[in-house]
Amino acid sequence: MIEPTREVRKAIGLWAATSIGVGGMIGAGIFSILGVAGGIAGNALYLSFIIAGGIALFSTYSYAKLGARFPSAGGPVEFLVRGFGDDVLSGGFNLLLWFGYVFALSLYARAFGSYAATFLGPNASGLWVNAFGTAAVVLFTMLNFAGGRAVGRSELFIVVTKVALLLLFAGIGVFFVKHDLLAVSHWPKTTSVLYGAAVVFLAYEGFGLVTNAAEDMRDPRRTLPRALYLSVLISVFIYVAVSLVVVGNLPIARIVAAKDYALAETARPFLGAIGFRLVSITALFSTASAINATLYGGANVSYQIARDGQLPALFNRKIWGSGLEGLVITGVLVIICSNLLNLDGIAMLGSAVFLLVYGAVSVAHLRLWRETGAHRFVVWAAIASCAVAFVVLAFYEVQHEPATLVVLAAVVAISFLFEWGYRARTGRRLYPRDPDCGPVPDGSPQASND
Repeated sequence: MIEPTREVRKAIGLWAATSIGVGGMIGAGIFSILGVAGGIAGNALYLSFIIAGGIALFSTYSYAKLGARFPSAGGPVEFLVRGFGDDVLSGGFNLLLWFGYVFALSLYARAFGSYAATFLGPNASGLWVNAFGTAAVVLFTMLNFAGGRAVGRSELFIVVTKVALLLLFAGIGVFFVKHDLLAVSHWPKTTSVLYGAAVVFLAYEGFGLVTNAAEDMRDPRRTLPRALYLSVLISVFIYVAVSLVVVGNLPIARIVAAKDYALAETARPFLGAIGFRLVSITALFSTASAINATLYGGANVSYQIARDGQLPALFNRKIWGSGLEGLVITGVLVIICSNLLNLDGIAMLGSAVFLLVYGAVSVAHLRLWRETGAHRFVVWAAIASCAVAFVVLAFYEVQHEPATLVVLAAVVAISFLFEWGYRARTGRRLYPRDPDCGPVPDGSPQASND
C-alpha cells in the first residue's frame, strides 16, 4: 500500500515541470538584465540570446541524460556526487550553486521591486523598490512552505499568464519595428555580442531547476528530459522574439537609461501608457515566478544538502521540518543582497557562478556517459562552451568591473573552504540517492571513470 500513496503525492506533470524551468528563466533574461545586456550587445542583443541559448542547450543535454538516469530532488548536486564522489569538490560546487541562486534571486527581487515602483509614478523613491522586492521574497518564501503541489500549481498559472502577455507584446510590437534600428551596419563588434551572450547566460540558468523537482514528478525518466528541452526552447523563442521587438522599437541609449524597467519603456512608442502598464504587470508575474521557482527548486535544496548531506525521499515531505531553516536563511541573504548590491555586479556574478557549476556538471557527466547512454562529443561541447563563455565574461570584467572578479574569487574560495571545514568538524558526507531505495551509503561514482 505504500507505493500507491507515494505515486499520488507525485503532483508535478510535464507542463507543471516545464513551467518551473520557464518560470526560472523568463524572469531573469527579459526583465532583470535587459538593460545591462543591451548596453553591451547593442542592437544585436537577440544574437546574444541565441548564442547563450545554444550554450544552455548543450548543458541541457547533460542534465536530461543525468536526470533521467538519476532522478533526485538533489538535481545538479546529485549529478556531481555521482560523477566526482563524496569529496570537497562536490560539496564546494554545491555551496557555489547555492550562492548562484542567492545572486539570481537578488536580481529577480530587484526587478520585481523596480517594476512595482513604476505604479507609484516616475519619481518613486528607491526605498519603494527595496520594499516591494523584499515583500516578494517574503511572500514566496512563505508559499514554498506549502510544498511541491502548491509550487507546481502556482507556477503553472503564473507562467501561462506571463507567456501569453509576452507573446502578445511581441506579436503587436513586430508591426512597429523600425528597421533602421536593426540594421547590421549598427551592430557592435563581435566581441561585444559574445560579451552579451556571456552575461545573458544567467537568463537560462532556470532550466536546471526542473531536475530538483524530479522526485515530485510523475514518471520522471520520461517527463524530466521533455520538460528540460521544452523549457529551454520556449524560453529561447520568447527571448529572441521580445528582444527583436525591443531593439527594433527603442534606441539603445533609451534602453540603458531605463534599464530597471526597460521592457515596459519599450512598449510606450507603440502601445502608449496602457502598454507600459501591461508590460509592467507582465514583469511582476515573470519576476515573481522566477523567485517562486528558484526558491523551491534550487536554493533550499542546495542549502539542505550542504547541511545534511542528503535529502528525504520526497522533497515536499520536509518543508515544515528541516526545510524551514534553509528557506529562511536563503530569504534573508537574498533580501540583504538585493538591497545593497549593484544590479550589474549581481548579473555578472550570477552568470559566472552558473557557468562554473553547469560546466562542472558536464565534467562529472564524462565519468558517467556509459551509464547514461550519452554521446561524449556533445558532453565535451557543453564543457567547452561553458569554459569559453566564462573566459569571455572574465575578460569583460577585467576591462570594466575588476572588483566583480575579486568578489567572485572570494565566493568560490568561501564555498570550498567552508565545505572543507564543515565536513572536517562534523564528519558530514554527501550521499547520492536512489529514489526507490534510498541513499547510496558509499557516495561513490556508480559508473566507469573512463
